[in-house]
Amino acid sequence: MNIVKSTGTFGFFTIISRLLGYLRDILIAVFLGTGVLADAFFVAFRIPNTFRRLFSEGTFNAAFVPSYSSELAKGKKKSNEFANNIFNLLFLVLFFLVLIVQIFMPTFVTMIAPGFVDDDSKMNLAINLTRITFPFLLFICIASFFAAILNSHNKFAAASAAPIILNIVLIIILFFSKFLGDELVYYLSYAVSFAGLLQLLFLYKIVGQFYSLKFNFKIKVDKQVKIFFKKLLPSIFASGVTQINILVGTIIASFQASAVSYLYYADRIYQINLALAGIAISVVILPQLSKHIQSKKKNKILLIQNKALELSLFLSIPASIALVVGSEYITSALFGYGSFNEVAVQNSAKALYFFALGLPAFSLIKIFSSFFFANHNTKTPFYISLLSVALNIVISLYYFKEIGFIIIPIATSVSSWINGMLLFILLKKDNLFNFNKEFVLRFIKIIFASVFMGVLFNFLLIYFKDQLAFEQNMKSFYLILSVMMSLLFYLFFSYMIKAFKISDFKLNY
Repeated sequence: MNIVKSTGTFGFFTIISRLLGYLRDILIAVFLGTGVLADAFFVAFRIPNTFRRLFSEGTFNAAFVPSYSSELAKGKKKSNEFANNIFNLLFLVLFFLVLIVQIFMPTFVTMIAPGFVDDDSKMNLAINLTRITFPFLLFICIASFFAAILNSHNKFAAASAAPIILNIVLIIILFFSKFLGDELVYYLSYAVSFAGLLQLLFLYKIVGQFYSLKFNFKIKVDKQVKIFFKKLLPSIFASGVTQINILVGTIIASFQASAVSYLYYADRIYQINLALAGIAISVVILPQLSKHIQSKKKNKILLIQNKALELSLFLSIPASIALVVGSEYITSALFGYGSFNEVAVQNSAKALYFFALGLPAFSLIKIFSSFFFANHNTKTPFYISLLSVALNIVISLYYFKEIGFIIIPIATSVSSWINGMLLFILLKKDNLFNFNKEFVLRFIKIIFASVFMGVLFNFLLIYFKDQLAFEQNMKSFYLILSVMMSLLFYLFFSYMIKAFKISDFKLNY
């Protein structure tokens, strides 16, 4: 397996999904803006979408892939038996979870959006919409189970392409928004659950060549199944700590009008890079890393770890700089149309600025956590994540009354950097990771190339500032032009100073 090529495959479909996601969110911004309907829908969408990210973006893999790979080495019959036991238990737990939440939905929504309590119409709308979207949780978690099996067999295309279905379905609904009026949020909510079912069916059809599903209630809870479920909760919390921090932020932001929407749009912008620099790489390296750790191939392990870290920083550092430099222009060009007014752009841009400062840390958490997961250690990242979330909550609550929603992205970035540094320190302490000679030199070159790229991007934004003004209809074109010119410069400059090499595309790990 080649990390760069496999990440490219995963990344290609992820980029398509994210671009369609941007189109979806642009249409939502145009037709819903940042008002009551938008806040209620984003609360209803945030919960199943957070679980989608927690399960489908490498978190379920963290617990499943090492265990399944161990069973796979014993033969297809053993791996199939293990997978079926996991599936049946997972289905039952998820089914009853969805059922219980549906029954107690008013209490559930009060917990996730306490700021809506004083507004009866907003609260009732959020309850109704969340009831409609919540079955998505069941569908997407089962779909993630199928995706994890495919990833274990180094088949990344289908799993990374599946989220495209959700965006296509929502975009189709949004094209009819003119005729739907205020009922649009209900149609969007039904579309979320329907898209989850389609994703499940899509992956079920593809996974058939590797796994034979046998649905029954005679579940054999053997040692391997117990080990898996003991690892699952810690791995969800550890690998999905960024999403949990953002969910915590959404809960706190519900006390300020439109703040939920500001954070949602800011979150959407930096997610495309995180999908590549953190999620894609961690998903791709886990099966191979687990295999080499099992066979004790130390040189292969060290090579994969350093290459993964190098690739993550190569993608996340320039993106972080670009988002910090151009946060307002980027937000305006992507979402500043229709109901999404200039105030909304400025507030979402402030949130984006501080999220961007934490982007490399978000990516490093994914990479460093996968090093622990491959060694069947989910407890260490779990405890560090608990500390990170606690710190995030304390900072957010302490300063929220004073400076409002903007403390949420600040707290998320600060707690994430501390999380990443602690993971690194403990990896070194447990002798689970070491830098090779090539990494340090390449890291310096990546910093050098990223700074020069940032200078060029800033120059282009100033040069095109009139064309990028809020009221300009062609601002997205000039933003794309500036981004492409800066990206090409970064790649060319990086190649010239050998921050990356063409030979990286040929290495097998």
